[in-house]
Amino acid sequence: MQDIDLNEYNPSDSSTSKHLSCSHQLCESGPNCKSPKQQCPYNINYYMESTSSSGLLVEDMLNLASGSDNTSNTSVQAPVIIGCGMKQSGGYLDGVAPDGLLGLGPGEISVPSFLAKAGLVQNSFSMCFNEDDSGRIFFGDLGLATQQSTPFLPLDGTYKTYIVGVEACCIGNSCLKLTSFRALIDSGTSFTFLPDEVYEKIVKEFDRHVNATRSSFEGSPWKYCYKSSSQELPKVPSLTLKFPLNNSFVVHNPVFIINGNQGVDGFCLAIQPTGEDIGTIGQNYMTGYRMVFDRENLKLAWSRSDCQDLGDSKTMSLTSPPAGTPSNPLPTNEQQSTPGGRAVSPAVAGRAPAKPSAASTQLISSRFCLLRLLPELLLLLNIISAFKANTGVL
Repeated sequence: MQDIDLNEYNPSDSSTSKHLSCSHQLCESGPNCKSPKQQCPYNINYYMESTSSSGLLVEDMLNLASGSDNTSNTSVQAPVIIGCGMKQSGGYLDGVAPDGLLGLGPGEISVPSFLAKAGLVQNSFSMCFNEDDSGRIFFGDLGLATQQSTPFLPLDGTYKTYIVGVEACCIGNSCLKLTSFRALIDSGTSFTFLPDEVYEKIVKEFDRHVNATRSSFEGSPWKYCYKSSSQELPKVPSLTLKFPLNNSFVVHNPVFIINGNQGVDGFCLAIQPTGEDIGTIGQNYMTGYRMVFDRENLKLAWSRSDCQDLGDSKTMSLTSPPAGTPSNPLPTNEQQSTPGGRAVSPAVAGRAPAKPSAASTQLISSRFCLLRLLPELLLLLNIISAFKANTGVL
């Protein structure tokens, strides 16, 4: 990470930045401030043990350009609120989210909510992770007419995060009984976690289909690993998630390859048990797909993609704010109400699973992977002109 130019965001270097005062409607720490004119502080504690971020809230402008060819000259400025971290602990000190976190959750304080409320885009966005570790995010994208989809499910009666219901899991052509579960769709988690009972059924069926010898690799977090007898990866069975109305999601690459000096040393089935009743579909199982978070219609949609040509979506254009919209259309206090009163990323809101939270992405040995965290992959509407906060929280 020392070789990465993070281009850290500094409010004093931005002509459009504004510090939020304690009297601001979004300053939840306001009642504890000594003066209403004092800069608004924030403090977020994440599920990962001893991981926290604290600092000051800042408002600035996000510069967006259209990803559609026929509106290539369209650009707008969208106001967002970020947290500029001044003191970090836990995972942050170990390299998690080196250039910050981007809030993409359903709550009104997230970036997609700001953009949709301003009338700039439709209330939806898509993400695409490619095999070469690159990625795309498009705000306002509703995806393709041919895509598959499944509805989001409420958690404790509200849509506070992106949860879907998996009806069954299949290994190859064998669909397993009693493998239904709820899953959090979390781009901020590098790998995938399943409830214990579902995990045990899947790994045992996978092991039964694999024509390779069980092995172990130092530093690997996965239990079901296999030795490769050649320099190439042997054929592995497919893993498919079944959803209502005959929709299915075939995981593009269910294994993590272990490379050695002479080529492929082996591979591991890249899932872990979570110990919770809600699983987490992480970035590794989203790879090769265009994942559409359609907040307007409360559904998740997907279609295969190489993440390069995403200009064929239903809606990709930016629009100017409608007449009568305030120049700074930030949500009101009422719209900002969230459980616990904390503006956090979707995976750590409410009762999301503790182990694989977005803010506390699992730290895997660097021998096996480079955590491909969301902020390092962002190309906002394919052309990014935005700030990168070294330790900020959006």
